[in-house]
Amino acid sequence: MFLIDRDLEALSAFRRDLHRRPEISDEERETAETIVTALGETKPDAVLTGLGGHGVAAIYEGREPGPTVMVRAELDGLPIEEISEIAHRSQIKGNGHLCGHDGHMTILIALAKGLGRQRPTKGRAILMFQPAEENGAGAAAVLADPKFAEIKPDLVFSLHNFPGIGFGHAALRTGPVNCASRGMRISLSGKTAHASTPEDGIAPTFAMAALLSGLTALGNNGPLDENYTMVTVTHARLGEAAFGISPGYGEIWATLRTLTDERMADLVARAEALAATEAGVAGLKVTIVYEDVFHQCSNAEVAVTALERAMDEEGISHDQGEGVLPMKGSEDFGLFGQVAPSAMFFLGAGENHARLHNPDYDFPDGLIGIGAKVFMRAIRNELG
Repeated sequence: MFLIDRDLEALSAFRRDLHRRPEISDEERETAETIVTALGETKPDAVLTGLGGHGVAAIYEGREPGPTVMVRAELDGLPIEEISEIAHRSQIKGNGHLCGHDGHMTILIALAKGLGRQRPTKGRAILMFQPAEENGAGAAAVLADPKFAEIKPDLVFSLHNFPGIGFGHAALRTGPVNCASRGMRISLSGKTAHASTPEDGIAPTFAMAALLSGLTALGNNGPLDENYTMVTVTHARLGEAAFGISPGYGEIWATLRTLTDERMADLVARAEALAATEAGVAGLKVTIVYEDVFHQCSNAEVAVTALERAMDEEGISHDQGEGVLPMKGSEDFGLFGQVAPSAMFFLGAGENHARLHNPDYDFPDGLIGIGAKVFMRAIRNELG
């Protein structure tokens, strides 16, 4: 283990400080500054800032040419009020680090300590702190940033803590591990009228009723295989809160979910066709926009093999996550797999631990050393 007890104590304190000051997607300015300061103590060869927003990447150069290995964590918290009595609970009303990104960042700071003390023999190790994971926009923004061309990873790793799995046990498999999903907002515009003469207007009432059931019916919500589809209506609004007006406007928000990006393209086409048909029948104008777009997250075999070897060498128990993977939830990591072989593993936070996004969730500090030694072993195996 490259970390001593004093390191782990300092890392725990660092993680708890991050937990007190969560910032949501696209607003992680102070968090990024905190990360840059912490990285500075380890004297990286270069630090890139402002990646895709507030992203940060620290580069540690080896003495000889070789591959580039990147490990990624997330900067953002959630717009959820933390309900907790812990001493380090959130001090920002309405925001909370209730997904464990504070812990994931701290694991990378632990790696920075190790890499600062001993550089790789060859190639480069890169620690990527990605912004805006929770809204699905961060990875795309980082990859589109011209500064990312300086990184060009050959292998990419990540992890996510996972309540419901035994503490310190890892779930890892090749292939799809997280679903693709996207928020679909359908706006239906007609014409208001007096409630006594609705025939003088164009109301979206019947089109909305048809879409509420029709959209849901597009999903099979069956086994998590290549044919899996799910549509969840999350919000609907019709007209004004008044008894004297026949409505002229309505909105439906729905989350589309599939295991693969290919299946998502098909589901999007069918949902858009349904909306167009119902709007046409009713004489309505329809507008569709998408938000919170997440691509599928699929683990490459070569990256999985590297992580499995590291876990075996460090004595970390692991399996393929039967009954856990793939999962219906989405993760903004999949796009990195389009630029290099990548893999994410899921590290157990305890079977009875508060679940992700629960208002009383807190990252277990005991996972910091476990996650760090898996990544460090994988880096050393690849880079020396």
